Amino acid sequence: MKITVVTSYFPTSARPYGGNSAFHTLRFLQSHATIEVICPQERYPNIRGLKPSRYEPADLTWQPPELKTTYFEYPAIPILTRPFNGRVCANILLPHVRLSRPDLILNYWLYPDGYAAVRVGRVLGVPVIVGAIGSDIRTRNDPVTVHLVRQTMLMADAVITVSEELRQRAIAQGIPAEKVTAIRNGCDTSVFYPGDRALARERLACDPDSELILYAGNLLADKGLGELMDAFIELAKSRPRLRLAIVGQGPYGEALTRRAAAAGVVDRVTMPGRGDAAAVAGWMRAADVFCLPSYSEGCPNVVVEALACGRPVVATRVGGIPELVNETCGMLIPPRDAGELASALDRALSRRWDSDEIARTSTRSWETVATETLAVCRKVVPARVGAEDR
Repeated sequence: MKITVVTSYFPTSARPYGGNSAFHTLRFLQSHATIEVICPQERYPNIRGLKPSRYEPADLTWQPPELKTTYFEYPAIPILTRPFNGRVCANILLPHVRLSRPDLILNYWLYPDGYAAVRVGRVLGVPVIVGAIGSDIRTRNDPVTVHLVRQTMLMADAVITVSEELRQRAIAQGIPAEKVTAIRNGCDTSVFYPGDRALARERLACDPDSELILYAGNLLADKGLGELMDAFIELAKSRPRLRLAIVGQGPYGEALTRRAAAAGVVDRVTMPGRGDAAAVAGWMRAADVFCLPSYSEGCPNVVVEALACGRPVVATRVGGIPELVNETCGMLIPPRDAGELASALDRALSRRWDSDEIARTSTRSWETVATETLAVCRKVVPARVGAEDR
């Protein structure tokens, strides 16, 4: 089977670690199918007020490892062109897909990428599977985008979601249940696995006797990092050995540093910046507790990875997180509540956890995710079922 993947949820020169779940799924899927990736990128005018403040143009010649990828740009203006971005993207996408001559178009990220993919699929007579990651179906509130996201799913031949919660959201929007399949994210089990905490701390030059809370991901306000800092500041008053590590980059980093400095705990907060998978895994093995207090999530890779490292997780009860975390491996709290977060972190730090038992809750690999994705592809392209095995 020849599959052309259309997605902006993918590594780029500006975000080499972006689109982690799509990238790793496709790495293993190419063992069963011929994969070509086409990655649309919005191009904003170089005029103040008409481009995002942290916009960085993509290097269209950049290539991620292992997967053949074509990057292209289409013109856009924040908010103003959102209703038209799908159509504009489709017009530029069409010749790329026509040239690749796929049996199937597979998408990750519903709008505008998925909308463009289904329009192109209809022109070329090629079936299309679209994928919902989380915020692409949950956080867009303007009625035009909500309508276009629903139309994308209705026009597609099948829909994949990264959690059962997202599957139910799609069904609630009128998408036939038999058309929607939940395929939960996995992790690289050769990188994320339990390890000796003392050794991990030695390698990171961390205090071996500290109580370490870890966050890893984009530094954004809607990840609940303000509440995490407030909870940490409160707990630090009664826990002199408490430390906080925040691994990642993003626009909220400066605000976190200022807040820690104002509270007099900046020397107890470590912010090493963004790290690759091996570096993140090292921090997870060094931590006592992993924390993800997001306002909204699909199936967060970092939670899967922290559990695979045998670390308990304190997270918000949003999206697909309750499908990952139960009482044997962590604690769930409501979002936007620093007091509840502080209480849960305090209990988690005081409890004796079984690392091996926690790790057994997260043994799902990307190879499994790819196999389940292939099964959906074969249903949409039945004539190709088993062809590569004959």
